[in-house]
Amino acid sequence: MPGENLTRIEAEERAGIVAVDSYDVTLDLTTGDETFRSETTVRFSATEGASTFIDAITRTVHSVTLNGTALDPATVSDGVRIQLDGLAAENELTVVADAIYTNTGEGLHRFVDPVDGEVYLYSQFEVPDSRRMFAVFEQPDLKATFRFTVTAPAHWEVVSNSPTPEPTAASAEASGDASGEAKTWAFEPTHRISSYITALVAGPYSVVRSELTSRDGRTIPLGIFSRKSLAEYLDADYIFEKTRQGFAYFEEKFDYAYPFTKYDQLFVPEFNAGAMENAGAVTFTEVYVFRSKVTDAIKERRVVTILHELAHMWFGDLVTMKWWNDLWLNESFAEWASTIATAEATEWHEAWTTFNSMEKSWAYRQDQLPSTHPIVATINDLEDVLVNFDGITYAKGGSVLKQLVAWVGIDAFFTGVAAYFKKHQWGNTTLADLLSELEAASGRDLSGWAKLWLETAGVNTLRADIETDAAGTITAFAVEQTAVEAYPTIRPHRLAIGFYSLQDEKLVRTHRVELDVDGPRTDVAELVGLTRPDLVLLNDDDLAYAKIRLDEASLAVALEHLHAFENPLARSLVWASVWDATRDAEVSASDFVRLVLGNIASETESTTLRIVLGQAVLAASAYTDPSHRPETVTALADTFWSLAQQAEAGSDAQFQFVKYFASIAESSSYVGELESLFTGESTLEGLDIDTDLGWELLIALVAAGRADESDIDARLAEDNTATGAQSAAHARAAIPTAEAKQAAWNSLVEADTAPNTIVRTTGLGFQRADDTSLLERFVPQYFEMIGRVWEERSYAIAELLVEGLYPTALANQELVDATRAWLDANPGVPALRRLVIENLAAVERALAAQARDALTD
Repeated sequence: MPGENLTRIEAEERAGIVAVDSYDVTLDLTTGDETFRSETTVRFSATEGASTFIDAITRTVHSVTLNGTALDPATVSDGVRIQLDGLAAENELTVVADAIYTNTGEGLHRFVDPVDGEVYLYSQFEVPDSRRMFAVFEQPDLKATFRFTVTAPAHWEVVSNSPTPEPTAASAEASGDASGEAKTWAFEPTHRISSYITALVAGPYSVVRSELTSRDGRTIPLGIFSRKSLAEYLDADYIFEKTRQGFAYFEEKFDYAYPFTKYDQLFVPEFNAGAMENAGAVTFTEVYVFRSKVTDAIKERRVVTILHELAHMWFGDLVTMKWWNDLWLNESFAEWASTIATAEATEWHEAWTTFNSMEKSWAYRQDQLPSTHPIVATINDLEDVLVNFDGITYAKGGSVLKQLVAWVGIDAFFTGVAAYFKKHQWGNTTLADLLSELEAASGRDLSGWAKLWLETAGVNTLRADIETDAAGTITAFAVEQTAVEAYPTIRPHRLAIGFYSLQDEKLVRTHRVELDVDGPRTDVAELVGLTRPDLVLLNDDDLAYAKIRLDEASLAVALEHLHAFENPLARSLVWASVWDATRDAEVSASDFVRLVLGNIASETESTTLRIVLGQAVLAASAYTDPSHRPETVTALADTFWSLAQQAEAGSDAQFQFVKYFASIAESSSYVGELESLFTGESTLEGLDIDTDLGWELLIALVAAGRADESDIDARLAEDNTATGAQSAAHARAAIPTAEAKQAAWNSLVEADTAPNTIVRTTGLGFQRADDTSLLERFVPQYFEMIGRVWEERSYAIAELLVEGLYPTALANQELVDATRAWLDANPGVPALRRLVIENLAAVERALAAQARDALTD
């Protein structure tokens, strides 16, 4: 809709005119299922006589009053913006409107629990969606205080950024509820914060309460919330424990007490992201309420997410970026801080191994797309922000911050961060503000470092060049650095080099040196004269952000003895190096699959196991030469089943092997065994076919043609929950017939009623096609559809459709040609083009890998 896409220039112009003091927002949530009443009074100063606008996405604007003068809503409001002319030096604006509930995870999301019919609401405002709940100057640098007054059903919990007050009876006139069963909650004003971290969560949530003592002696109330139908699964004591550990760690390291008055953590339905750092009222996906068994990887990820959002209370909420070009710094800091806190303050001591396996693999993948961009990206408008919630903003940024910590030293880094919080509390900043504090603390000039690392795109590749004499003594050792032609920057790296030797069938580190590497070639004199070890590992301990290539002799040892590494981080680095070489078509996909099959049974780290199993599935199904792909995929699936049978009973490895077997079971020789496992005719010792695993097995049977719509309906009748509905949608879209695929497509494209989670899971099922010819008919349909949905749907839904319905599994030249033709014909809409370009890049990489795999004996 015109006007929704705020530009940076517009924001800068508005910030030059307006300074906001306060918002009083009154909401009535008793007015119906589609809309709610929203009344906003905002007080602000302005350049006298100037004109500007306030953001308000509404169904109906009933009245607009500026400084006591009623304005005609039909004249000043277009449903997205309200025009304000002739401003005074001090202004009071009141807007009364009907705002719209969503089912897309944007604005004020409304969900009806199928278990008990109860209504649950939650807000999600990042980036530009507080304007869907109240009239607001929607940009992060126009901070203000917010006072919320909310009328809602009397039996609800109502949560916002300030502590929840005792409610009072709502008048029928105020609420429109003549039954007298509504109450009103009048919250105290917030601190001075940005609008995107304000929050409202309301409904009959179940709550567990506790408290902790902050370092400044204050008692901080804690709350953990979930839907009533999930409350029995909520492990609140564990979440409180991790929260307390995070509080203690961050308050000490940041040298700044928790800045807000309470800390609630709310698990909410149909959430688009992992979590959101609303000040004092963090929302989380319900995936983190474990109603069934989950992998240790997911358990650890939940801890990292809890600490990520807690870190944001300081970095992002207390001190906030001026504009969205520093979104990366907000998210990257939280990624880095949550990982180090997880490793040092909780029982998950191998968090940096997890970071390498998961976050850095995401970063390297994103950084090699045609759409890669500098960490400090050019953000011209809100659509630019939305597509930049990516692997550069989170994972590469977090990796580069880790490199920066190694560059300046951990103590200096925390000293600089603490000074930054004290100096800029409750304000807005840019990257330069943080760097100046780090320079003061460390004594290092960071201007050159920042330019090379933050203002340029692309990833470097590092290799060891080693010469030895006949006795195996190193006579020359250098680190060579290269860059791709499109992004030729050569960067400084702080890294370690590890020497590993085979001892008692273990690869043990026998020597380590840490140094600065810069330029195309860096000689390492301190290694000359040492005996060459069995394996040389560049970037040992994973300090640097770079692609690593093992020298030929080290690679041979790694491939033969990957399982022998004592250090899980070193093992993860080798997995990552070989996988990256596979993606670059330097190593054949078939060889990578063989490496996985020969070594994965010994992997001890849950996230590494999860990531590598997923990479193996991708390699077998998309990167292998089509002429021998069926037998490769079958061998992979069959081995997963064998490993599941051989794994320790009840272990995380057993669970993961079963899950990944199910993900490609239709290509295996063991679908019958899977069916017996699902029905209970056979068992694996220690494995419980619980609700969610049962759905995964059923989806596999559906994809294999061994179950149908009636089986899905029966399963849904047993699990009539939101998660059950999502799994049922996934299963129906996975039915391997042209009719089922078309029905799945039509349910998303021809109708606009499905909530965000159903759109996502239907897309997953649509993509699942062992017979990829089922997707050929959708190539023209896809390119006819995407422009229309981009124009008509919300960003969250349009993105899901553009990514989820692209028939990637075809991975053929015809799809490439059709995609390029659409790009040539549609030069506009940069954000949409970026998503399509990224889809195309995945297919082109698959074709290159297939060509390399065709050369394999």
